[in-house]
Amino acid sequence: MNKSRIEAFSDGVLAIIITIMVLELKVPQSADGAALLALLPQLFSYMLSFVFLGIYWNNHHHLLQTLRGVNARVMWSNLNLLFWLSLVPFGTGWMGKNHTEPLPVVEYATILLICGYSYDLLRKSIITTYKNETNVKAALEKQRGKAVWSTILYALAIPAAFISTYISIALFVAVALLWITPDKEIEKVMSE
Repeated sequence: MNKSRIEAFSDGVLAIIITIMVLELKVPQSADGAALLALLPQLFSYMLSFVFLGIYWNNHHHLLQTLRGVNARVMWSNLNLLFWLSLVPFGTGWMGKNHTEPLPVVEYATILLICGYSYDLLRKSIITTYKNETNVKAALEKQRGKAVWSTILYALAIPAAFISTYISIALFVAVALLWITPDKEIEKVMSE
């Protein structure tokens, strides 16, 4: 099956997710600085989630470039990832309105943890699909370390929220920095 449909569908879903998030931002009711200041936690939560979704979009794009076609395993793995990513606006909104409360931050961390795991399942599905192509498999295996570290950091963010939500947010930022640049190995393999 052609991979263009899975790419177009994924791009559309991510665009809708980002649109939903920005529509949740409410304009201040007054023109003073205090009204805008009160929205800073929500704006920060939105920016953090926008960066995460941008990172997923970018890495997802690179990941799908390794495909020449798709099968049911890849399609269902991709849908699984998109489902969990679609929950990001909910987590973003709740955390933005309650950024110093542990439970919303735990929920956000849990969503990110499952999104990270789902991305890794998609990566593994692609590896399984192309198990005989050692160059593609090797390039995708290089992401394994990032996946393990992401899982550890997200998992640590959950109990850390009960100590300080700012520790959890710092761990989220650490994961974002880990993935902000897609792996050059995939680009190298695909240019060969």
